[in-house]
Amino acid sequence: MSGWMECFRGVVYPWHCDHLGHMNVQHYVGMFDQAGFHFLSEIGFRFHDMDAQGETLVDAQHTIQYKQEQRVGSLVKVESAITRIGTKSVTAFHRMTNTETGVLAATSEVVSVYFDLRRRESLPLPDAVREKMRPHLVALEG
Repeated sequence: MSGWMECFRGVVYPWHCDHLGHMNVQHYVGMFDQAGFHFLSEIGFRFHDMDAQGETLVDAQHTIQYKQEQRVGSLVKVESAITRIGTKSVTAFHRMTNTETGVLAATSEVVSVYFDLRRRESLPLPDAVREKMRPHLVALEG
């Protein structure tokens, strides 16, 4: 596996929508969050293992851009990849697309910091962690 990975599929139900008739922001966040957990697990970051070793990734920043409103019945998927591997942090990028129209619905960029759970401080990314991430590194277009 490399590059972009599909990590979530869902449908917009009536209870996902607000008074304006489109999916409310809380549900975009929830779908992106689910995709993020699946993405990390698929590339080898199982949270039970990380918790046992006392080191994990913690989110430090989320940036969401809403591109196209999604209404009741919209079928969406989220694909995920890594756009940056830093000294102590990694940036994951998620793109939500309407599967019927092919139109980009929203994007989510998440900066996560490698973290020592016992000392409650950031750590440099170990080489083994970098190697797990490298195959999923992509360059964003435009």
